[in-house]
Amino acid sequence: MADKPPLPPFDHAAALTKVQAAEDAWNTRDPERVALAYTEDSVWRNRDMFLTGRPAIIEFLRGKWARELDYALRKNLWAFGDNRIAVRFQYESHDAAGQWWRSYGNELWEFDEHGLMRRREASINDLPITASERTIFGPRPPEDHGKEQPIR
Repeated sequence: MADKPPLPPFDHAAALTKVQAAEDAWNTRDPERVALAYTEDSVWRNRDMFLTGRPAIIEFLRGKWARELDYALRKNLWAFGDNRIAVRFQYESHDAAGQWWRSYGNELWEFDEHGLMRRREASINDLPITASERTIFGPRPPEDHGKEQPIR
């Protein structure tokens, strides 16, 4: 099995790198690419859904990005220790009817010794916004990597 650095135990720099890598991957909206960061038997809780394994994760992400159009995400490191990282995040997207949404949440991540995420628990709330209230436009510019995204 190939390692996915940085590997636990995480220090501050490694945790920031892991969070930015996750943000970058999710902003591709490529389910197969995103799923490679998770163990084959990764367990997720996402809102009210419970998933196990990469195939289920890929199916979930395909559906997510079919509904959440023009999705753009920011993740911020909240805490870390040993093989766990906690993040705060927000993303914006619109639905097929054109309604924009800002979604806020927290994630708890647990990694195996190879740096793959074996557990992800996400709590997410959605807020309808107008197009003029948007604050996230595409991936984070490289000069802003590691910087805290203000929660609006």
